[in-house]
Amino acid sequence: MMKMKKAHADMNAVRSNGFTLIEVLIAILILSVGLLGMAALTAGIINGNRFSNDMSTATTLAQERMEEIRRLGYSGMPSTDTTTTENYSTIAGYPEYKRETLTDADAPAPGMKTITVTTYWASDSHHVELKTILLP
Repeated sequence: MMKMKKAHADMNAVRSNGFTLIEVLIAILILSVGLLGMAALTAGIINGNRFSNDMSTATTLAQERMEEIRRLGYSGMPSTDTTTTENYSTIAGYPEYKRETLTDADAPAPGMKTITVTTYWASDSHHVELKTILLP
């Protein structure tokens, strides 16, 4: 009887030592799902940062052109409706951007000029637009 109890106790001790194959597989599954989630999150963050950088660059290019227009003033801008385009690869240091400057004479009222600067990127799929009104 004593031998049987000892054998039974040894058997229970063996069963409680270590992990079973199912426990290991479940742990690997949980770890895999967590790591895949982290990978998707990282990819989303990288894409968001890239878009943010492109948006900041496009805004800076539009502001740069707007400052040049303010420096030229009312008399330095065309007196008729005009569109000036700086195509892709023509803006020094920024080949992936295109910039358009639209002059709308006598808008919103006679004697005023509305200037719109639009900067495009990603083959015109994204853009930033800034507007100002010049007075004589």
